[in-house]
Amino acid sequence: MQNFVFHNPTKLIFGENTIEVIGKEISKSGYKRILLLYGGGSIKKNGVYDTVVKSLKDNNIVFVEHSGVVPNPVLSHANEGIELCKRNNLEAILAVGGGSVIDEAKSIAAGFYLNNLWDAFERKAEIKDALPVFTILTISGTGSEMNPFAVLTNEYEKKKWNIGAACLYPKATIIDPRIQMSLPWHQTVNGGIDAISHILEYYFNSTVQEVSVSVSEALIRTIILCLDKLQVNPNDYPARANLAWAATLALNGLVGSSTIGEWAAHRIEHGISALYPEIAHGAGLAVVFPAWISYTRQANPSQYERFAKNVWNSNSLDEALAAMKSKYSSWGAPISLRDLNIPKEKIGEIAHNASRLGVVGNLLPLTEREMAEILELAY
Repeated sequence: MQNFVFHNPTKLIFGENTIEVIGKEISKSGYKRILLLYGGGSIKKNGVYDTVVKSLKDNNIVFVEHSGVVPNPVLSHANEGIELCKRNNLEAILAVGGGSVIDEAKSIAAGFYLNNLWDAFERKAEIKDALPVFTILTISGTGSEMNPFAVLTNEYEKKKWNIGAACLYPKATIIDPRIQMSLPWHQTVNGGIDAISHILEYYFNSTVQEVSVSVSEALIRTIILCLDKLQVNPNDYPARANLAWAATLALNGLVGSSTIGEWAAHRIEHGISALYPEIAHGAGLAVVFPAWISYTRQANPSQYERFAKNVWNSNSLDEALAAMKSKYSSWGAPISLRDLNIPKEKIGEIAHNASRLGVVGNLLPLTEREMAEILELAY
């Protein structure tokens, strides 16, 4: 095993009826003026908004609202949030939503101290400080609620890139699984597949990290089991709760603490959704990841065989991949570029987009041509 340091400073408050404590959490941290960031308004339909506003007012916290965060959040909206924070002398950010809202909150938090936010994504500026971020998670999947990473799309240049810095860990995160019962099924599925994909980005690089590998396998099996249960009964609270917790553990540093992440499949998917922002991240990963696994199978054969046996109870990788795609399809997820309505002639453009930030992959570094070959497999 490699030497490693595991440190996650995010306070996690998990369970039913926990949203109402957010005002107290922010107040006792010493902040009285915040940006309230959220998406398209679903939180006003499920009661979350009213609970949040009451909690903030009860604790004498002044808030400025910034709504309209979109799936695959964009640079222009983040820049608007930065200006709101500066103009109103705000001290912290409360993100209420899924990974897109939280990622934009982190981007705003970092951009508050930068001359140009996108310079951080271009690796031209270092993130040394950020506004404190608090989160209320309404869709489980990205793990952004308990990690220091964010993804943002520069819609002008068609770049979907990421940042990461220790100061971007949320100060506190609240997860009430019950509020996720009203989610459309496809959002629950996309979140679950995203979480599985996060685990797999570390899994195939592993060789002797038995603890991390065994935990990873258990988490993947748990996510599959919970999605199967929720497909039958979306109000199954234990399944919601276990899915939410597994999705957080998938990318809070636990399973990746003793290995190096791969991230090629994610980079390829970013190449897709940068050009097709209407495609959900989890949906894109459902298409890309099986193709990436098939293409890279010789990079670490014993680990791929273990994946087939311990996750899918299969005797071969081909059998496991067939089971994986069958399971995804049974949940209603896409399993090919055709399912995403992406023309085959766009493969070269997607591969080029995915290669614009440099080398892709650690287990098997991929050129633009090789990424195109993976996308051919996914077609």
